[in-house]
Amino acid sequence: MPAERFDFSNAAGERLAALLDCPAGPPRAYALFAHCFTCGKDIHAARRIAEGLTALGIAVLRFDFTGLGSSEGEFANTTFSSNVSDLVAAADALRSRRSAPGILIGHSLGGAAVLAAAGEVPEARAVVTIAAPADPAHVAGLFKDRIDEIEATGRVDVTLAGRSFPISRTFLDDIGGHRLRDRIGALRKALLVFHSPTEIFSAAKHPKSFVSLAGADHLLSRRSDAAYVANVICAWAERYLDVAEAAAEVAQEKTVTVRETRAGRLQQEVTVGRHRLTADEPVEAGGLDSGPGPYDLVLAGLGACTSMTLRLYAERKALPLDRVTVRLRHFRIHAVDCENCETKEGMLDRIERAITLAGNLNDEQRKRLLEIADKCPVHRTLTSEVEIRTVEERD
Repeated sequence: MPAERFDFSNAAGERLAALLDCPAGPPRAYALFAHCFTCGKDIHAARRIAEGLTALGIAVLRFDFTGLGSSEGEFANTTFSSNVSDLVAAADALRSRRSAPGILIGHSLGGAAVLAAAGEVPEARAVVTIAAPADPAHVAGLFKDRIDEIEATGRVDVTLAGRSFPISRTFLDDIGGHRLRDRIGALRKALLVFHSPTEIFSAAKHPKSFVSLAGADHLLSRRSDAAYVANVICAWAERYLDVAEAAAEVAQEKTVTVRETRAGRLQQEVTVGRHRLTADEPVEAGGLDSGPGPYDLVLAGLGACTSMTLRLYAERKALPLDRVTVRLRHFRIHAVDCENCETKEGMLDRIERAITLAGNLNDEQRKRLLEIADKCPVHRTLTSEVEIRTVEERD
């Protein structure tokens, strides 16, 4: 779904540019994302993590801090404290116009900012930091060779990632005055730490989790790294958020809904009650390879149904079946090559299903289980006459 413009005002009355990324269906929860130092809401990591979370049903508000991107104000007048204030203003805007954020996510210095702001967002039950410093003063290392000059003159333009930014003595004094350890210890919220100095993790009280991002760069430039972060956040946060209640009404419906995400030519968001997954095609077929293809999902349905059917039968008959593994392939064949098919012209679909039955089973039991596999409901549906009725359902 396209991002919705969601501008709001900070404590100084300046307009901050923001985008609200929403899932196709009702949001299961809202998250607030804070970008890295001198970055912006449109940086790859922010966009891709938001994309991943919305595909999983979580709406994400991302914004430009004062003086950055499309936000008003002068960067030279900002400090770490003003960033924290901007975060609180963003949470207030989200609370008044939609719903308070249940998850606070911060990248790099933005991670330190969400740790500092978390106590002022009571509804937030989960906090996530990504490559965040335990001490805001750590950011001064980016321009350590200019610190004496900043102290002497009061303000110096420094080059970071090929761009010039004014750094003031006030900024240095402010980051030097923040000690997050006490705030982390008093967080009283679930904390997920991605690949950061261990000081954050050691200072926090349980529940806390640490996840390494081995091989990822600081900005999460690779799409796969950002997608991994989004998937982990969503799976981890469910334990601490009341997302089940938020999705209860949707979960009651057994309708499968498929919508274009518009993130690629073919990428689709599939919603099944409160469950969400992504369908796509390989890159060579015009997709992003971000999820299984339509036929992959058909095979997955048949495989899951086969395994479940065998499990239920084995339990009913008290068979020593330890584990079922089903491997499937789909391809097209010439009709003349199918001995048991009524159709003898053109092409046919063939599904090969290989079933591994682990357990101390005798030959007769194995033979019977393979017969039962053909009786699974999805198998019967695929091999029976199926009527598909198509109607237009207008928005």
